[in-house]
Amino acid sequence: QVQLVESGGGLVQAGGSLRLSCAASGRTFSRYVMGWFRQAPGKEREFVAVSSLSGVSTVYADSVKGRFTISRDNAKKMVYLQMNSLKPEDTAVYYCAATAKVLTVKGPDYEYWGQGTQVTVSS
Repeated sequence: QVQLVESGGGLVQAGGSLRLSCAASGRTFSRYVMGWFRQAPGKEREFVAVSSLSGVSTVYADSVKGRFTISRDNAKKMVYLQMNSLKPEDTAVYYCAATAKVLTVKGPDYEYWGQGTQVTVSS
């Protein structure tokens, strides 16, 4: 199965930037749609961004559109989430996820998940 490991989380002040990375195992990375989700304390997991197999097509949650950018490097088996203009409401554990299904924003459609990385945005 595919194994995913996130990194790059940390503490940043409002208005700052942070780049999350997700390293994937296996030799079929390019066959998976890759997404980012997040879960804030006491809240349900929510969709953040998703990238198609090639990275050409992307979809973002309205709450992060214009501020976050998802990208992938299939040769390196990596997916990234560049986060700019961070707000305190962005504070959450961020998860990298993979699915062999079509591009989707639904969490249950994703078969593989990383352990998450904490992002904390201070005011």
